[in-house]
Amino acid sequence: MADNDFYKGELPVNYEQKCPVTLVLDSSGSMAGEPINELIGGLRSFIEEIKNDTVANSRLEVSIITFNSNVKVLSGFQMVDQMSVPELTAQGSTKLADGVNRAIQVLETRKDWYKGTGQRYYRPFIILITDGYPDGDQDLNALRQTIHDGVKEKKFNFWAFGVKGASLNMLKQISHESWPPQMIKGVEFVKFFQWLSASLGAITKSREGEKLNLAPKDESSSPFQITM
Repeated sequence: MADNDFYKGELPVNYEQKCPVTLVLDSSGSMAGEPINELIGGLRSFIEEIKNDTVANSRLEVSIITFNSNVKVLSGFQMVDQMSVPELTAQGSTKLADGVNRAIQVLETRKDWYKGTGQRYYRPFIILITDGYPDGDQDLNALRQTIHDGVKEKKFNFWAFGVKGASLNMLKQISHESWPPQMIKGVEFVKFFQWLSASLGAITKSREGEKLNLAPKDESSSPFQITM
C-alpha cells in the first residue's frame, strides 16, 4: 500500500490537537528471547498507561514500524485506544536507516492528512529503539543529514534509545544535539514505556514555548530541557 493511501477516506476521531508518535523498533535476530518479549510487554504497558490518561488518550496518535532484514509498517497512525499489542518476531539483520526513513515518509503523509482535515498537531516524534549496529549497506551519513535537517526545520523530533549491545556512539552520530540518545538499562522495556507514556502525556498537555525537563528514569541519565 502506498503511503498516500494509508489514510484515504479516514475521518478524524476528534479535533483535539494531535501528537503523532512513530515507534521505530529493532526486531533483528539479536532481539530474540527476553528482549523481544520484554518489548512486547513494554508496548502493552504503554498502551494501557495512555488509555488511563484522558488528555493523552484524546491527542496521542501512534504508528509502529519494525526493521530487521526488511522494514514493515505494523500499524499506521491511530488513536491509542484503537490499538492492540502487535505481534513481534525477532529475526534477520538490522536495516536501521531504512526503518527510520520509512518512518519519516509515513509521518509526512500523516501531517498532510492533518492539514487536509483541519487538525492542529504538535511537532511529531520519531522514537528509535535498537540493540545493535546497522547493516553495512545502511548510509548513516545520509541518515544523519536527514535527521538533522528534519529536527532543525522543526519537521519532527528524533529520539534514539539503545539497549544492551547498541552503539551509543552510532546513535550520537545520527541524533541531533538537542535530543541526545539515551541507554535503556538492561531490557527493562516495561519501565521505559511507563516513563515514555508519562513524558508524552506531559507533552500533550504543554503549550507552545513551554519548557519541559525530560530524561529516562535511570540514575545515570541527566535530565535535559526541551522547549515545546
